Amino acid sequence: MDTFILNNNRKGSVKVTITPCQPKTLTHLPKRPPVDIAFKDLKYSVKDGRKKSEKIILKSVSGRLRSGELTAIMGPSGAGKSTLLNILTGYKTSGMSGSITINGHERNLSQFAKLSAYIMQDNQLHGNLNVEEAMHVATALKLGRDLSKTDKQEVIKEILETLGLNEHRRTMTSNLSGGQKKRLSIALELVNNPPIMFFDEPTSGLDSSSCFQCISLLKTLARGVRTIICTIHQPSARLFEMFDHLYTLAEGQCVYQGSTEQLVPFLGTLGLDCPSYHNPASFVIEVSCGEYGDNVSKLVNAIQNGERDIRSGKPFPTVKHLNNVNINATSEKKIPNTMIESSTSTGNGSNILLAYTKNDIVKESSDNSEAIMIPVDLNCSEKVQDNVTTALLDSGLPIGQRRYGTSEWNQFWIILKRTLLFSRRDWTLMYLRLFAHILVGILIGALYYDIGNDGAKVLSNLGFLFFNMLFLMYTSMTITILSFPLEMPVLIKENFNRWYSLRSYYLAITVSDLPFQAIFCIIYVTIVYIMTSQPPEYARYFMFLSACLLISFVAQSVGLVVGAAMNVQNGVFLAPVMSVPFLLFSGFFVSFDAIPGCLRWITYLSYIRYGFEGTALATYSFGRKELKCFQPYCFFKYPETTLEELDMLDADFTVDIIALLIIFFVLRISAFLFLRWKLNSVR
Repeated sequence: MDTFILNNNRKGSVKVTITPCQPKTLTHLPKRPPVDIAFKDLKYSVKDGRKKSEKIILKSVSGRLRSGELTAIMGPSGAGKSTLLNILTGYKTSGMSGSITINGHERNLSQFAKLSAYIMQDNQLHGNLNVEEAMHVATALKLGRDLSKTDKQEVIKEILETLGLNEHRRTMTSNLSGGQKKRLSIALELVNNPPIMFFDEPTSGLDSSSCFQCISLLKTLARGVRTIICTIHQPSARLFEMFDHLYTLAEGQCVYQGSTEQLVPFLGTLGLDCPSYHNPASFVIEVSCGEYGDNVSKLVNAIQNGERDIRSGKPFPTVKHLNNVNINATSEKKIPNTMIESSTSTGNGSNILLAYTKNDIVKESSDNSEAIMIPVDLNCSEKVQDNVTTALLDSGLPIGQRRYGTSEWNQFWIILKRTLLFSRRDWTLMYLRLFAHILVGILIGALYYDIGNDGAKVLSNLGFLFFNMLFLMYTSMTITILSFPLEMPVLIKENFNRWYSLRSYYLAITVSDLPFQAIFCIIYVTIVYIMTSQPPEYARYFMFLSACLLISFVAQSVGLVVGAAMNVQNGVFLAPVMSVPFLLFSGFFVSFDAIPGCLRWITYLSYIRYGFEGTALATYSFGRKELKCFQPYCFFKYPETTLEELDMLDADFTVDIIALLIIFFVLRISAFLFLRWKLNSVR
């Protein structure tokens, strides 16, 4: 703290105290160990379309990613950047081979998932939550009951202040800018302080200022002895110099691994001189694309496909390891004395070392051949790191950690409350559905007004009963098909990052919408039941309502199955098409005894049949008295005649209800299995 007195002849003196700005800290987060990642001979291949041949994406690459460093994975489009990142995160596990070690031990995916977080390219956020609510959900799921509410509030406050989001606590996430959404995605994963964080194209879609803020934030996180790894396509020179470590891919092979400061000197040793006015990041991409000739194999051999690590203070690969390089020409290439002299003249001569590279992945015998000399100032590597780091570290990898931050029962309640909040704020899920049920109920009630007790209008009444099934089926099924797939990206991210189990999530969304669907159905059925003058008996009303409710729930289950198994476009087309057979065999168009014997089995699978039969029995069975007849003759004056024409004299209402319940549970379980299959297939 410094104090100065500024003199002003007119107004006297002013005392000014300058207090140094305190670095932002994250001292309330859970303690985590520093983690280094090494991989050797990683291969990844995929099937080439319908052919039996395989396309190789990664070709035996090796490398090492250290804690406390911000690592960039670069390369041209199609070089394998995202594939390598997905393999390192554990997001992709099939089709790969090779070794991945964590702090020298073979990686255990289950343990590794508890130590890492993967922030994907698209900001997968719930638009119906504000920033503070999203943070509360994340702390509740990730920290569980290990911390008190006060401590969780401190964690949220610290993270939001550090990431510059404290002023936007009440802002809905859908209203945030691209940079703010990226920071919020980081904040949500930072809650449990993962020592390893992966980012897929974190600067994608951001302007230059937001890009700089994003990379600066990642640099700050890396100073916290975290291992920060991100893919980036072609950063500006300003962004490039902020990275500590660079891993460059071309054609599925490693062409450079090491310090960003050493990239240009290393390329120079291979006769690839980067112009002083050129961005090194752009230059290495151009070299990888072949704009300066076919140098990929030369670079791969020089770096031994990632087994060598070009780092400050370590020797470069000796000339004999380089492919197609003139030994004499290379050995004569020296750093000018003026550079060394200018470095030593600063007074830090003890810190100016000749730069050598070291093989950190494979131990090799030392070589006595002459190496290229590069002066390196080690002051930058000896600087004290941000105090956000040391307060949060344990000495070793945790053993026997819980799979999730809290129990599955708590996960269920947290996700249920979040989903109910979504429903309250979502016009599509709530108010439009309510309006549609009321409007259609009044319209149908007016169309079929007072026909329920008229013996001359029984056929029209049966049409009304069938339309009930049709309306309840499509409204319940379509809205689920449209909304459920939209949740998939967020589900994939949160489930992969171990926010919650799939069982807890599925149970929560299953339970959350049932009350609303039941309320909408009850409102609709009450309106049409009264307006169409169906039997004014409570028992019949509740029987009618129970069949309609179950039809609505079963149709919603169909929507979940379709939504879990396919995308919105295919689901919207296929679901109505697949419903046609169920409608044809519902018993309305063709009675059961008129269906050919080889096709009758389909009627037992038609949930529309059980719903239609249940409402028909509730309306005309159980000893209902004869209907009114305002014409000379009414063929359907007696309810038994109607049931006989429908081939329902021997039908049992209880069987219909039990059948609908069985179909409901079978479809719900099927939707869960499809959802689990979808998550696994994505990976």
